[in-house]
Amino acid sequence: MSYFILMIILFVLGYAFIALEHPLKINKSASALLLAVVLWSVFALFGDGFEHSEIISHLGETAEIVFFLLGAMTIVEIIDSHQGFKIITEKINTTNKRKLLWIISILTFFMSAVLDNLTTAIVMCALLRKLIGDKHDRWFFCGMVILAANSGGAWSPIGDVTTIMLWIKGNVTAMKIILETFIPSLVSMLVPLTIITFVLKGEVKRPEAIAKSNHDIQISTKQSNLIFFLGVGSLLFVPVFKTITHLPPYLGIFLGLGVLWVVTEIMHKSNSNNYSKLNVPAVLSKIDMSSILFFVGILMAVACLQTAGHLDLLSKSLDKIGNIYIINILIGMISAIVDNVPLVAAAIGMYPVATPEMIEVNPELYHFAVDGAFWEFLAYCAGTGGSLLIIGSAAGVAVMGMEKIDFIWYLKKISLWALLGYLAGAGVFVIISKFILHTYTILLNINVG
Repeated sequence: MSYFILMIILFVLGYAFIALEHPLKINKSASALLLAVVLWSVFALFGDGFEHSEIISHLGETAEIVFFLLGAMTIVEIIDSHQGFKIITEKINTTNKRKLLWIISILTFFMSAVLDNLTTAIVMCALLRKLIGDKHDRWFFCGMVILAANSGGAWSPIGDVTTIMLWIKGNVTAMKIILETFIPSLVSMLVPLTIITFVLKGEVKRPEAIAKSNHDIQISTKQSNLIFFLGVGSLLFVPVFKTITHLPPYLGIFLGLGVLWVVTEIMHKSNSNNYSKLNVPAVLSKIDMSSILFFVGILMAVACLQTAGHLDLLSKSLDKIGNIYIINILIGMISAIVDNVPLVAAAIGMYPVATPEMIEVNPELYHFAVDGAFWEFLAYCAGTGGSLLIIGSAAGVAVMGMEKIDFIWYLKKISLWALLGYLAGAGVFVIISKFILHTYTILLNINVG
């Protein structure tokens, strides 16, 4: 049996173990780590052209994401420990499930465009713990947070890593990607939101405001507000930091965490009780490291398939279809299984940006020009397609780790509605794109005439 086929079989088996975590009673992080190691071992032993530098390169890319996740989770945990989210929870007075779902979803959608889908999902998940006591009720809201975060990130040039890639490489411009993908992204959120609204009935039960173990911690309103605004400000500053310095986002997160760390050290140095429970080392002990390791395992496993050529073969197979809309829809659906970053990277490598001279010779290449329909639809599909499965996006993986949401539960309760929203948004994009193309053709004919 070819090692190439063996790697596919191993990936499918590993994916099944992750999906069946609860029935098998084997932690998904263990399965993901084993999958990554086994795939790289097979490729190193039997693969053609394996270079040690390749695994180091992929580890570096994975570390950037993991460190960003770790930093963001720590900042959110610091805010949470200082009761900073009270400033929001006290303003959300409704306990009606339907009203609350709409408030949370719309807030997530627009926050994701400003921050990014991963950071927003972490913040909103922490917020939901303060608003909803029942675990299964909270899971529905967390599922909608994943959908809204991915939809919100897709239409913003800084909202999702794949959109950032397309923007930085010059395939799309900031204003055009916003104008032409905002409505499809909004539709992709509104469709499942409307459906889930009818599933939820009644009132939510609020959890206790302060955990019993922290009853003796003295936090003033002034301190809570300071940590909240400083923490959220640190998260908001990350894209600004990246734009100014051109350094990776995880360094921006580390900058915010460092500032917050210094402030909390100074704030609690005179109160030994607060210091022992609210300093950053104490907060770090609350971070779910198994989720971090799961992230490392699944990203490194997909990176191995990319290095071995599986994703490149997949991209070439899609290219045979010919229709750019179908290709992108399939890329989006596949991104729910494998990471969307290498898929988008492969697409960028396969299709060079068409110049005006190229379009003059072949008008069909209009779709591949800067701000062409192919690139904009790719941003939409790669950004929102990951919502189909809970491990299909960074936001989903983060929420899954924080709330221990079952893969099968998400598949049964959320995936179908996510698919309907995804296809509805895609349909809206195609209609808009066809209208724009038709208008362009008319104007072109007028100019020629």
